Amino acid sequence: LAEDLAFLDRLKRKKEEEESDDDGGNDEETDNSSNNSTSAEKEKEVTTTKKADRRHLQTMTSDSPPPNYEPFNPDLILEGITPTTNTTTSNPTETFVHISSSPTPLGPRNSIRLEGRRRFNRGLFLIDLRHMPAGCGTWPAIWLSDEANWPVNGEIDIVEGVNYQNTAKTALHTTQQCGMEEVPEGSKTGSWDTAVGIPDGKTGVPDMTFRYAKNCFVYDPHQWINQGCVATDLRTEGRSLGMPLNENGGGVYALEWDPVNSHIRTWVFSPHGRVPRNLRDALRTATEVDVGKRVAPDTNLWGLPYGHFPIGEGTNCPSGHFRNMRLVINLAFCGSVAGNRYFMDCPDKFKKFKTCEEYVASNPEELKEAYWKIRGVYVYERAWERQWSS
Repeated sequence: LAEDLAFLDRLKRKKEEEESDDDGGNDEETDNSSNNSTSAEKEKEVTTTKKADRRHLQTMTSDSPPPNYEPFNPDLILEGITPTTNTTTSNPTETFVHISSSPTPLGPRNSIRLEGRRRFNRGLFLIDLRHMPAGCGTWPAIWLSDEANWPVNGEIDIVEGVNYQNTAKTALHTTQQCGMEEVPEGSKTGSWDTAVGIPDGKTGVPDMTFRYAKNCFVYDPHQWINQGCVATDLRTEGRSLGMPLNENGGGVYALEWDPVNSHIRTWVFSPHGRVPRNLRDALRTATEVDVGKRVAPDTNLWGLPYGHFPIGEGTNCPSGHFRNMRLVINLAFCGSVAGNRYFMDCPDKFKKFKTCEEYVASNPEELKEAYWKIRGVYVYERAWERQWSS
């Protein structure tokens, strides 16, 4: 994805140069920023998937060419210094990808989807966010899936928010025979989502038995349809997703999909001051031209994950449930989740607008927060595993 983002950067610069030539050599840059952007942040607005379809995902291996990013130092974020694009000073600059959706003439907003073309069967995925879509009617997600073969090849939701949700979760979705009933004690800091009030398939009477959502099977009769097995963050509960995350200036999400060591694990660090030193150094040096200066991320130095899913031999979930998946970043509005929860999650809005679609079509002020601001997405694999991809 790093190469995708760099490509978008070059595409915009080329467009600006062409527009400048059409204006008779005018050196003034064209401002293509959205209402949520500022001229000091060179944010790249992605409004369609087509722009990114010309490139494939690039794994950040030791011999990968560095993407065309401007200098980035997360230590400055920790010290409260806001980077700018003022090249006349010594302050560093940052390049972002900005993904948002504007109202259409008829009112509704179009959903947005950015899809990677590279397929994965393992990897360490690092996502550095400055802002994510939040608010009533929004359903943003960053996830891995092979949709043509879903749920046979599985799905892993790394970041997903619905309406005003404020706590990070990781969900796995599979076919039958993938359960998390035997997760080792002390292997994680988080807990599990719950499944209570599921209607009986024959009588329709809600089953109020308290259960944790530990079955990854999408049609488990004792969980909500497609709920899957869901780990929830406890360490930063209420501050690791949505509006609280944005108020903190974003954060870093990490997913370790590691069949060799028989687990899938997830972390979230927000604000950036909570990012472990090794992870901070890995992000800071990921685009170094001199590969010898790049710091390799080491999950053993980050503390316990909030989510731990045992997979593979000796577990209750064969690793073959997860394969051939690509990375997807999307922003949906309403739909089967945010729309169905609208009356519960947005009671004040529901008094005036009886459906989620009506609310979104009214172009409320709150939807100005419905945008992604992504500093980077980095995918790593072990050097000795790379031969498996060839």
